[in-house]
Amino acid sequence: MGKVILITGAGGFLGGKLASAIHEDPELTGFRLILVDVIEPRAPPHSNAITIKADLTDPAQADALFNTQYGVYDTVYCLHGIMSRGSEDNFDFGVKVNVDSVRAVLDAARHHGQKTGQLIKFIFTSSLAVYGGPLPDVIQSDTIATPQSAYGMGKLVDEIFINEYTRRGFVDGRILRLPTIVVRPGAPSAAASSFVSGIIREPLQGLESVCPIGDSLTSPELDLPLWLASPDVIIRNFLITRQISATRLLAHTRVVCLPGFTATVREEIAALEEVAGKEAVTLIKFEDDPTNRRVVSSWPSRFDNSYALSLGFIADSGGMVPIVRRFQQQLKAGSV
Repeated sequence: MGKVILITGAGGFLGGKLASAIHEDPELTGFRLILVDVIEPRAPPHSNAITIKADLTDPAQADALFNTQYGVYDTVYCLHGIMSRGSEDNFDFGVKVNVDSVRAVLDAARHHGQKTGQLIKFIFTSSLAVYGGPLPDVIQSDTIATPQSAYGMGKLVDEIFINEYTRRGFVDGRILRLPTIVVRPGAPSAAASSFVSGIIREPLQGLESVCPIGDSLTSPELDLPLWLASPDVIIRNFLITRQISATRLLAHTRVVCLPGFTATVREEIAALEEVAGKEAVTLIKFEDDPTNRRVVSSWPSRFDNSYALSLGFIADSGGMVPIVRRFQQQLKAGSV
């Protein structure tokens, strides 16, 4: 039997993009994809992917994802969850989806691996939302996580479980703390950071977008720094993750803060103006949201990339302008 890569949250933007990247990667020819989400996801064209609709808050449905008839399970990409503002507004549901269902998939991978003698790579997407409170100017790999949001709390709980399961030899965990991704295509989401893409994405399409930080273009709140990465770099780093030897990762934690770069909200808007002109900027409307601003402001904006780069991960270069220009070109080509 061939090897299997399972992606939960495969109906989302990152899950779909990752599935396509795996399907198109010549080094992964022969791997079988299993794509799972609460709404049945789409398979990449001409792929052998299996698509499954499942509610992963039900442990029985999580366990059913691991079926020996599909092949030998090599890797789980655990990408599912509800976003940061959704978790903040509905605490109990956030815990159910972002903690309980992750634990269900983790346990299913553990038990399946023990039955088949396969140590499954369990790649989990965490977030810089695990940080909060007083922080150093630059986050290091050993900076203590103290979340100030329900979303960050849930991600940190998952990290602790995955580290412990890895220590015990239940799975081969790899935890990726993601920068805020810009520019995400599609509709605005329930993430507190949704505006980071929205103030680029919508104006490039001639649509209005709401910025919940500040009340005008001259607001000092626009100097809020953000830790960012492009979708293309994130997906490439997802692929790199499963290739890294476990012996190269730190002994006490499987957490890796993926490389990113710092830009302020104001610098984002300046990049939009450089690429698309002042007319695009006029489509940004300012409606300051104190809750949103509090959550986003609690996240760190500068990290030491050296550990991640030493493992072979890659970073964006050139700041916001190349990212905005690339997204504009993708819109024109109809590829997003």
